[in-house]
Amino acid sequence: MSVFWIKAFQLILCFALLIVLHEGGHFFFSKLFGVKVEKFFMFFDYKFHLFSTKDKWFTRLFPKMAKNETEYGIGWIPLGGYVKIAGMIDESLDTEQMKQPVQPDEFRAKPVWQRFLIMVGGVLVNFLLALFIYAMILFTWGSDTLPMRNITDGFAYNEMAQELGFRDGDIPVKVDGEPIEGWDGSVYRAISEAQTVTVLRNGAEVQISMPAEGVNLLEMIEQDPRFLAIRVPSRVDSVLPNSPAAKAGMRSGARLLAIDGTDVDWWNDFDQIMGRRADVLASGCSHEDSLRLRNLTVVFSNEEGTTPDTVALQLTEQYMLGITRLGIATFYKDDFVHHDYGFWESIPAGIAYGWETLKGYVSDLKYLFSKKGAQSVGSFGTIGNLFPAVWDWQSFWNITAFISIILAVMNILPIPGLDGGHIFFLLVEAITRRPPSDKFMEWAQYVGMALLLALMVLALFNDAVKFLF
Repeated sequence: MSVFWIKAFQLILCFALLIVLHEGGHFFFSKLFGVKVEKFFMFFDYKFHLFSTKDKWFTRLFPKMAKNETEYGIGWIPLGGYVKIAGMIDESLDTEQMKQPVQPDEFRAKPVWQRFLIMVGGVLVNFLLALFIYAMILFTWGSDTLPMRNITDGFAYNEMAQELGFRDGDIPVKVDGEPIEGWDGSVYRAISEAQTVTVLRNGAEVQISMPAEGVNLLEMIEQDPRFLAIRVPSRVDSVLPNSPAAKAGMRSGARLLAIDGTDVDWWNDFDQIMGRRADVLASGCSHEDSLRLRNLTVVFSNEEGTTPDTVALQLTEQYMLGITRLGIATFYKDDFVHHDYGFWESIPAGIAYGWETLKGYVSDLKYLFSKKGAQSVGSFGTIGNLFPAVWDWQSFWNITAFISIILAVMNILPIPGLDGGHIFFLLVEAITRRPPSDKFMEWAQYVGMALLLALMVLALFNDAVKFLF
């Protein structure tokens, strides 16, 4: 099965699960308070649907189920899902129903606190689901942490980090006096928001003062090379058949020593050399220059203690050498600390991890309104690429939990058309004791849907740019 379909199946399964449970949150509280739910659909069913319990073939096979007041179905537009709750203006824009007399089983007939719980139900389910998944991941697989002090070869830092005072080989061990327990993506965020960072340099602790305004997290991550990266020796893990490296005689376990006269001790060095070539290509060089950049002089050694080989080779058309590198997990495999969790122990640990993930994501939302943040907004392509190229249940559930948190946060934003918009207007009603008019809610829904459509267009455009260029 191709990588595309493996990622696509994971994306579809993730979305289907999260959408059904999110809408199930609205459905649960609606039924709890006696509100009629006319439709419960996974995906949108504009003009037609793929399946419905009101279809003629279904009503013939299951006549009792077909009499249920709620129509269950699957739409064809995988941009979300919905429950159509009687007596409210939602994405269905059923204004005719709102012109009829209020019925006791309608949303608008219920007190504000019940309507509030109905609208917050989806977000609540998404958040609780994420905490549950994180807890079960810890219970099933435990956790593996690479303590910072175990990264004995330290980190490589880019020019931006060097200007702030970091030096190659430094190991960050504290942020604002608080110890950094282990290496993961949150280290970038912690450093970006820190006033001081303490590093281990040649066995001694050195304190580095950070800018008062902090460091832009997106720039730290998107720069090539990144702000900091773990140094791993430039040893080859495997060589692809018929690749330039294989034709040059390179074998698994080989060590790269130099490229075009520049020493290569770490994979970070390799990335810098190849990054400079990528910069030249991106600047729009001539065809002759692009062909020239495919030529490399590589010095490598297949065996320690033997005379290194110096070869001239030509990269592939994609400027690839044809090797996979020795990774962090392999190089530091004996330095990870594994912790198993019992069932009851996993619950508070999963809640704590989910809460920290939520705080980090909310903190990062400020970048959404920057130019780089807008460029980073993605749709199905971007989200699908979060999933691994091979099916791995631990990774799948980890990513699903994170996306569930994203959906919870995005849905709670006070934007008309989203749950947060409805919640905002309910809070206004609770304070003023006056509900907004149906006409106002109708126009608010139009505005919200237009904003969401614009955001989707931006996301699709960004995905297209990444794919094409």
